[in-house]
Amino acid sequence: MDTQTGRPVTLAPNGLVTSPHSLASAAGVDVLRAGGSAVDAAMATSAALAVLYPHMTSIGGDAFWLIHDAKTGKVRYLNGGGRAAAGGTLAAMSERGLTDLPFRGIVPATLTVPGALASWAEAHDAYGRLPLPRILESAIGYARDGFPVTERLAGHIVERHDDLVGQEHSARIFLPDGTPPPAGSKLVNPDLARSLERFAEAGWAGFYEGETAAEMARFAAEQGGVFTVEDFPNQAAQWGEPIASEYRGVTVYNTPPPTQGFTVLEMLNLIEPLDLHKMEFLSPDHIHLLVQAKQIAFHDRDFLLADPDFVDVPIEQLISRAYADERRALIDMQTALPWDKVPSHGSLAGDTVYMAAIDSDGNAVSLIQSLFAAFGSGVVAGRTGIMLQNRASYFSLDPAHPNRLEPGKIPLHTLMASISKRGDDLWSLLGTQGADGQPQIQLQLLTDMIDFGLNIQDAIEAPRFLSGRISLGEARDMLHLEGRMPEATFEGLAARGHKLNRWADWNNRAGHAHGIVVEPNSGLYMGGSDPRSDGAAIGY
Repeated sequence: MDTQTGRPVTLAPNGLVTSPHSLASAAGVDVLRAGGSAVDAAMATSAALAVLYPHMTSIGGDAFWLIHDAKTGKVRYLNGGGRAAAGGTLAAMSERGLTDLPFRGIVPATLTVPGALASWAEAHDAYGRLPLPRILESAIGYARDGFPVTERLAGHIVERHDDLVGQEHSARIFLPDGTPPPAGSKLVNPDLARSLERFAEAGWAGFYEGETAAEMARFAAEQGGVFTVEDFPNQAAQWGEPIASEYRGVTVYNTPPPTQGFTVLEMLNLIEPLDLHKMEFLSPDHIHLLVQAKQIAFHDRDFLLADPDFVDVPIEQLISRAYADERRALIDMQTALPWDKVPSHGSLAGDTVYMAAIDSDGNAVSLIQSLFAAFGSGVVAGRTGIMLQNRASYFSLDPAHPNRLEPGKIPLHTLMASISKRGDDLWSLLGTQGADGQPQIQLQLLTDMIDFGLNIQDAIEAPRFLSGRISLGEARDMLHLEGRMPEATFEGLAARGHKLNRWADWNNRAGHAHGIVVEPNSGLYMGGSDPRSDGAAIGY
């Protein structure tokens, strides 16, 4: 069974960056070569992606970081989630006649303040080596002078044409002649270049105070949005502790609430005693077991996950071995576990970018940043050139729900990033876009490497599944599989009662995963990038 492209793993002795756009990875490596840290490189890559991959990310979105500090060996967590504006109340939404938050438009665009750049500023203060203008040089240049339209970007502009054409500033950038640009053409976003320059000159204040914040607030007031200029200074990133669990000798770190990172740890705890490594790779047993674990962990997520500053999320219980032992009784290796049959505790596709960077000292960054949906809210904030996210659409307007809308609150986040260690040594950096697919893809990558011995590139290229609703109207227990899966696996899963949807051999909806592994004997960095994206793993 030939499931790989033949693309080799990238090997590098000094530093490596991987992301879903080759030019963005190159921007990160350029910063590493100039003496920058892994944090500097991650910022350079993320900023370039905000220009080059505007359907997937923006400085108008949120970001979450895991940072491995080589000197101390510690893994640190940085929360760059955007907080709801002071006007973001249940009563205010009721006055607008809303019973659910809309998916696109000015309300989700302006209900939360963008959180990503607050996290960039905080990470740079702690670990930056180069000045911000040097770090953001590539991104500013691409925005000012022009960036290439890839086939994927061109396709997303066509798909989202109706969302973009109705927004004056979005259309001016992405439909410059009134029609979608063809692949191989160039787009420019000089307003975004100026917004990035203001951040480069003044750091946090260059975004959350001054001209950029004033223009975003002016635009929101003009369009009937929610946030005001007073909301921006309240946005600050927060350092915290990652969550962690051990799986077959590997310590896996992930991002804590409000992100869904705990679901990966819960799934690993659920499957570990069931000896996945003794099953045939990509067999019905292999896929069935992982899907069962996903159903259980996602039920816990949907009932319990919210901003821990507002709600007590029982995270220690959720990632405990005892809790996994209790919930594991629901797993039946012969029959699918329907979503509506999972007992309570005892979405839609998203667009995101993940990048990883490691420097010559072994400092490493696992960074996830997003708009949520393709082109987020579809709304560019006036003359800032900044596409605003629609992450706030994840808030609930049910007063009894833990993820209900409240001022200052961060919504439930599908964003998550991982770092793993073998003993005291850094082993892997992993992440992906894909909303509800993110925990499932992380689970597949980790187990492909730990249980089946695949390298990072082969694990990324292996046929994927995603369980759950991808589009409106689909069942919560729909099982989507890339067509490269063995025929016997399709037959075996159908016989167990799974509702199957056969994707094409390579499907964009199966996520854009990227990762770095440190080879334990030589210390070489091994990078993988997803052929489902425009990405590359580049080192030196």
